[in-house]
Amino acid sequence: MSAPASPALPTRPPLTTEVVAGVTTFFTMAYILVVNPSILSTQGTGLPFSGVLTATVLLAVSMTLLMGLYARLPYGVAPGMGLNAFFTYTIILQNGVPWPMALGAVFWAGVIFLVISATPLRESVALAIPPQLRAASAAGIGLLLTLIGLQNAGFVAANPATMIGLGALDHRAVLTVAGIGVIVVLARRNNPLAFLASMAVASVAGWWFGDVRVPERLLSAPDFSIVLQLDILGALQLGLVPSIVAIAMTDLFDSISSFIGVSQAAGLVDEHGQPLRLREGLIVDAVATFGAGLLGTSSGTAYVESISGIRMGGRTGRTAVVTALCFLPCLFIAPLAGAVPSYATSAVLIVVGVSMFQAVTRVNWERLEEALPAFVAVVLIPLTFSITQGILWGFVLFAALHGLVGRGREVRPVLWGLAVVAALLLVLEHTR
Repeated sequence: MSAPASPALPTRPPLTTEVVAGVTTFFTMAYILVVNPSILSTQGTGLPFSGVLTATVLLAVSMTLLMGLYARLPYGVAPGMGLNAFFTYTIILQNGVPWPMALGAVFWAGVIFLVISATPLRESVALAIPPQLRAASAAGIGLLLTLIGLQNAGFVAANPATMIGLGALDHRAVLTVAGIGVIVVLARRNNPLAFLASMAVASVAGWWFGDVRVPERLLSAPDFSIVLQLDILGALQLGLVPSIVAIAMTDLFDSISSFIGVSQAAGLVDEHGQPLRLREGLIVDAVATFGAGLLGTSSGTAYVESISGIRMGGRTGRTAVVTALCFLPCLFIAPLAGAVPSYATSAVLIVVGVSMFQAVTRVNWERLEEALPAFVAVVLIPLTFSITQGILWGFVLFAALHGLVGRGREVRPVLWGLAVVAALLLVLEHTR
């Protein structure tokens, strides 16, 4: 017997309403056009800023269109925050993986995610992963983004005595604080330009200080130099397996959390309170992950910022189509985007980090067998610059501690399997 069709979306709002909603979603997401290339083109990765910008736009346009036309959901899609930092600082810079091979790892993570999303494994894995570990991974990623933002702003720096210490506070720190102030003021007014306005203020000041030059031209042709340059076969090495699994699992956590959170807040749920067309949405997110590897950027995901457009009346895939079309002209703004100093994105990284860290309140801190795995995950992600370490140790400790205190039967068999796989991956990673 074939599976029942997914519930249909609510009655379509007027087209003008969905156009306004789609434009609103675009403006709340548009910061990624600068932030993502800035992170991925960090010195030492070998990735060009203009190439990553083109890849970011191509991914946002194609996957947001797919979200609108296939999943018929009003969500924008773009490279996800957190995983872009993991891709850059852990896989490429810390582990020394060449960027084409790192893109290959993103591709294979997307394949795994697609298999999980398109089969009954989706429900099994989603139900098996404790909410505490999902929340802990989000909070840990939030701390990682905050650390990167503070580092770019000069608040913290390497210290030979304490590993990390107070940096040389200068105009970068002042402008970051000012940028945070701009975001807070505009966000309180539900202004979709909050992040962009913050980066604009810091960028203009950066031009005045001479940190970067005002671009001689505002537009240029797209840079397709890294499109389809991934090393798919090279990524199939044992040393990259933990990273591939971490990307796939983090994408799954992020996607399920985003769809559940946004759908609940916006009322896009069925009679049982479940998100509408969740299977189709997860499939689009999976395609956005391996599609990102093909295009030349870190994995894509549905953005929680889409709630801004939904609050403006967006309810169907037409909203996403409008958002995708808004991204299209951004293929030509590389000179302008490249003139944004790195510290101009610090305020955005810190504020996004704060919003992600709020998930820590969903952890049950009363029982050690639940609190300790979550705490270890939260702490290890920023301290090791590795989402892999946080997730794998979280799985292992959660299953092991529940077994030790006599609660082993409460752990689903799938999670026991994930814990065994995580332990093997940790051994593999620390003996290679």
